[in-house]
Amino acid sequence: MIDQEDQFFPSIPFRAIVEQSLAGIYVLQDEHFAYANATWAEMIGRTPEEMIGGHLREFVDPGFLDELMALYWRRINGDLKSLRFVTRLVHKDGRVILIEVHGTRMDYKGRPAIVGIGVDVTERLKRDEELIRSKAQLQELAANINRLREEQRAKFARDLHDVLGGMLTSIKMDVSRIMRRVDSPEVQEITHGLLALTQDTINTVREISEELRPSALDHIGLVAAIEKEIAVFSNRYNIATCMAPCEVTTKLSPKRNIAIYRIFQEALTNIARHADATSVFIRLEFNDDDFRMEIVDNGRGIDMESQTMTPIGLLGMSERAREIGGTLEIGSNPGGGTRLCLFAPLVHQGVQ
Repeated sequence: MIDQEDQFFPSIPFRAIVEQSLAGIYVLQDEHFAYANATWAEMIGRTPEEMIGGHLREFVDPGFLDELMALYWRRINGDLKSLRFVTRLVHKDGRVILIEVHGTRMDYKGRPAIVGIGVDVTERLKRDEELIRSKAQLQELAANINRLREEQRAKFARDLHDVLGGMLTSIKMDVSRIMRRVDSPEVQEITHGLLALTQDTINTVREISEELRPSALDHIGLVAAIEKEIAVFSNRYNIATCMAPCEVTTKLSPKRNIAIYRIFQEALTNIARHADATSVFIRLEFNDDDFRMEIVDNGRGIDMESQTMTPIGLLGMSERAREIGGTLEIGSNPGGGTRLCLFAPLVHQGVQ
């Protein structure tokens, strides 16, 4: 071993640096370890003496051996001079250790060899996998919450419209009959007031039902529902709102309709709450394969790092866009204000 070290590292200070390196350092030749520093050997529970002279198959996960040997010979043959990848080595206790290596071809004693360094990334990659898994679970949870929420909204809207609305209509009819049968001015006045109150309640129930589940989405389509919401928004907040002419070239599924409509609704809500805008411009574009919605206001603009917009609202819009295979971009508009752009393919993983 000492002779090999002297040949690789003739300078004693340089050899000391290599031996004390926090990164594992190795030399491979003829598929065997010609050198391994203590750090490299320790990563798989070995000593340098146990590794030097050993064949790669003694230390590599059998399931990864063929791939590793192919990479080894590509570098030895000169196809790849240098390569970085994650290899799978077997610890002395049987555990598989993931090591990120960066090896380079060199000549040693007149024949090709590979000199490389390695870092144990087992825990880092496990954390990365856990984060990916957690993100997928959160996305699935968010999708289920959105689905259940829309189902509940639709049910509440039906119950309000059909059950409560029907009951109020019956009350209104009974009050009208009472009003026709009484002569007392005082009772007439009471029934007139009760009739007006009943009608106001019916109108309120209809408005709440529409907020929960816009009937226009089911009956006359997305564009008409958006136009109706624009009129309500403009009157309620005194914000000039206009939409570019839109030609609908395809019919969207209920799932896509509601996702796009809820994104649109949340965007208007954010404008009303945070933008201090006086005008809003909306453009919808339908192509053969995709859909695009753009909403631009002339308000104060947006700083995505600040807390001026509700994080949950932004997250909800992004998640709804993801569910239909789309992307959502929100940022400052070059002319001032904020610009939101939703892009979504019309077909995504079986969802029309």
